[in-house]
Amino acid sequence: MKRLHMWMTEEVGAKRAEELNPLLLAYLGDAVYEVFIRYHLVAQGKIRPNELHGRAVQFVSAVSQARAVHQIEHLLTDEEKDILRRGRNAKSGGVPKNAKASEYRTSTGLETLIGYWHLKGEAERLQDIMEQVILALEEGEGDGT
Repeated sequence: MKRLHMWMTEEVGAKRAEELNPLLLAYLGDAVYEVFIRYHLVAQGKIRPNELHGRAVQFVSAVSQARAVHQIEHLLTDEEKDILRRGRNAKSGGVPKNAKASEYRTSTGLETLIGYWHLKGEAERLQDIMEQVILALEEGEGDGT
């Protein structure tokens, strides 16, 4: 059996991260994003376990992720913007009923970028941007967005 390399490996199968279908990167990025959010909420220590899911939804919805992209896009390099664009333009099929198609595509772009960083082993960059995403979403809570 081939050994599995789940954490920070540049290749998946025979393909490098930049060669993968953006939707595969988004699939992985969605899980990585969720782990960051869950860790952030648990680390705060202020939330009871039965409230965690409701609080997490405020961070992981397509609407929230799209809003976060608009707040952090200026921090991205040209290469990162290209990965984001590839994810945004990927044809994923359906759109959740609680989000506009543009929001869903933008959130897919963010997840693609997160999956890309994860596979490239760019843990520090991923950490830095996730901190900015969380800050942007927490600051937006008070204004109803």
